[in-house]
Amino acid sequence: MAFLIDTNIILRLAQLEHPMRADSLNALTILKAQGEDYYLTPQNLIEYWRTCTRPTDKNGLGMTVADADTALTDLEDVFTILPDIPDIYQQWRRLIVNYGVMGVNVHDARLVAAMLVHGLTHIVTFNIRDFTRYAEITAVHPTEIASFA
Repeated sequence: MAFLIDTNIILRLAQLEHPMRADSLNALTILKAQGEDYYLTPQNLIEYWRTCTRPTDKNGLGMTVADADTALTDLEDVFTILPDIPDIYQQWRRLIVNYGVMGVNVHDARLVAAMLVHGLTHIVTFNIRDFTRYAEITAVHPTEIASFA
């Protein structure tokens, strides 16, 4: 089985003192130990950059461009990044209309579109509710990964 890793998982990895960091790290360790494939998309990396470089008083991590660049390079070295291809837009367009997606939820719909285009059915995320509307995929909380991998 192959898994998409949601942006909130990689953001927790960047925060050494965050209480959810251990769950993120443990989930990835389990996937790797069991030989499962796990991926990111360019969308994840864009969202990651946005949060890393946003000021801390605006719910960001307050990283400099240089620090965020190093962090992004580290992610690119560890994860396979699925390519953005034109079919993702068409799939995203179908999803937002069929599921009535509005506002900030369009970003999650784009992750789901990339998953469908690349044949992934599971996403590891702390935000299960953000993905429950999509019948085509299964959202897995990091603490539950052992039962899916």
